[in-house]
Amino acid sequence: MSVRITDLCISCDACLDECPTSSIVDADDNPTGEDYYYVNPATCTECIGDNPTPACQAACPTEGCIVWDLPFDDENRSHFTGNDRYKLGDDASNNQPHREEISMDDRTAGDVEAVVE
Repeated sequence: MSVRITDLCISCDACLDECPTSSIVDADDNPTGEDYYYVNPATCTECIGDNPTPACQAACPTEGCIVWDLPFDDENRSHFTGNDRYKLGDDASNNQPHREEISMDDRTAGDVEAVVE
């Protein structure tokens, strides 16, 4: 996973239909119980192969709502497991593609807004 929706989400539905992997669910289906939309880290592919940039971020009208997160891979497994921010199924593998041009410093878990031109 490389994007995460924050509590700035206004539940406008703009991102739902844009996600090519159907990785986004609304607040009613957020497995963490939070009252905003959720991106499934086990299926988000950062739109690699589908769009030049993450489609959800491009569609989102709220600045700072969709942020970069760490890649969902074996190296970052500890970031996703045991973290209340994520709910993963037992079958979740840890090898989703991610954009290499976004540095790991810039991805530091929610600290950097997704800046997509």
